[in-house]
Amino acid sequence: MRPTHLLLAVCVAATWGVNFVVIEIGLDHFPPLLLSALRFLLAALPAVFLVGRPKVAWKWIVGVGLALGVAKFGLVFVGMDQGMPAGLTSLVLQIQAVFTALIAFAVLGERLTGLRVAGMAVAVAGIAVAAVDEGSTGPLPAFALVVLGGACWGVSNVLTRKASPPDALNFMVWVSTVPVLPLLVLSLLTEGADRDLAALRALDMEGVGVILFIAWVSTVFGFGAWGWLIKRHPASTVAPFSLLVPVFGMASAWLLLDEAVSPLRWAAAALLVTGVAMTSLARPGGNRVAATAAGGADSAADVPTKEALDGIPADRPAAGGLAGAAGAAGGASRG
Repeated sequence: MRPTHLLLAVCVAATWGVNFVVIEIGLDHFPPLLLSALRFLLAALPAVFLVGRPKVAWKWIVGVGLALGVAKFGLVFVGMDQGMPAGLTSLVLQIQAVFTALIAFAVLGERLTGLRVAGMAVAVAGIAVAAVDEGSTGPLPAFALVVLGGACWGVSNVLTRKASPPDALNFMVWVSTVPVLPLLVLSLLTEGADRDLAALRALDMEGVGVILFIAWVSTVFGFGAWGWLIKRHPASTVAPFSLLVPVFGMASAWLLLDEAVSPLRWAAAALLVTGVAMTSLARPGGNRVAATAAGGADSAADVPTKEALDGIPADRPAAGGLAGAAGAAGGASRG
């Protein structure tokens, strides 16, 4: 990998990690579901008029939009609003790799190798340690919402793998059109029109900056750059950079939000990152989805591979966060 490409991969990971801090700040300005809806609205517009027509079937765009945009990001934003710290969220969401492997085993028939099973066990141990740490300092229901968000991310990863989009940016932009209305309706029903209108009336430059960052920088730039790297390098070369996301997430939360990192949390981070690396980077056995059957791509080189999709990190909003869009991420933490 060229030095400039290496720098770009690190920048994407840093963007997705810092995005969790930006989301935390944004939750001081907006209700969580409204913030998520605005994020996808700006990720879709005006980009949807610039990227061309969708290059995969609408069923995949709608499926990923609902699983990732509505379910995953809705749960994560609500969890953070209810007290889940930004840095810990960036770490716990990496459990998506375990859910992805399990769902792929159940739905796609991929064989779980011994290394992958061992990696999942290590990652789950990391989640258990993180839960013990959070249980002594913060609300466990918020922690559970983020873990459930990781499960929904696993669903969206498998759907994305089935879709095999030939253009990651095009796919992310069109996926971003799907969650806007459902999230706005859910916000009106659960957060209330009065709260939503009050947030919009009080909109200031910091609030605008938050939405622009999580929509254009984390989602459009992040997933566009990640897809560009995946097309030019083996997935096994690019995917490991996603493991830097919780490093940047926890470090930026500590620096910018004064979020403490306890010894237990460091232990959880070591276990979870190690387990995710073993789960995501191990060579899977069993069936693989053919490009022509899943998405009609012209060549396998243009299709995000299984390893690449397992390596896509969280918002991440993207987004990426699709992360997030795909990807992904004021003052003190809500922990």
